[in-house]
Amino acid sequence: MTKKIFWQDPYLSTLDTRVQTVRGDQITLEETIFYAFSGGQESDRGTIAGYPVIEAKKEGKEIIYTLPQEHALKVGDPVKIIIDWARRYKLMRLHFAAEIVLELVCQKFPDVIKVGAHISEDKSRIDFEWNQNISSFIPELQKAAQTIVDSNQEIISAFSDESQERRYWKIDEFSQVPCGGTHIKRTTEMGTLQLKRVNPGKGRERIEIYVS
Repeated sequence: MTKKIFWQDPYLSTLDTRVQTVRGDQITLEETIFYAFSGGQESDRGTIAGYPVIEAKKEGKEIIYTLPQEHALKVGDPVKIIIDWARRYKLMRLHFAAEIVLELVCQKFPDVIKVGAHISEDKSRIDFEWNQNISSFIPELQKAAQTIVDSNQEIISAFSDESQERRYWKIDEFSQVPCGGTHIKRTTEMGTLQLKRVNPGKGRERIEIYVS
């Protein structure tokens, strides 16, 4: 099983490791810093041994990388992983901003139901079942979220059950929150937040989150 170094140090952008398995154009690695799509957070972009990673996907506790079919890698080969750091860092900032917004919404409206989320390098979004227009709540929500950002707190991120690869994050305002994504170290790294209300359809509301 691949050792997931992106949990130990999500700020690494390069890593030397070895090929663990090869099945045609799909490989696994002994260790990795290359995050695969999970929990709404998009996969990293980058290269393995100079080959562009076409797809990174989770299968159970394993991460499988799809490379160009003409790759020449064999089991045991040494390889260097290089990820697009600018993209990774934006994803981490937007991911945690979305987590903060979600927790604040759930505090204010305990019965709200989250029905979707997506974190890209341009923005993050959260979708809720909601029968009212939430526009009037957006300024309050944005102010509360920015206050947390500006508090410059350390973000604790660790295993709750290492054998099952269950992880969490924690700051002062909230109880321990389950999450297996990559996290920034301090709240101020999110920068300045901007929230936008979108109506994706009847009975649903969407909050889009931007950072600068």
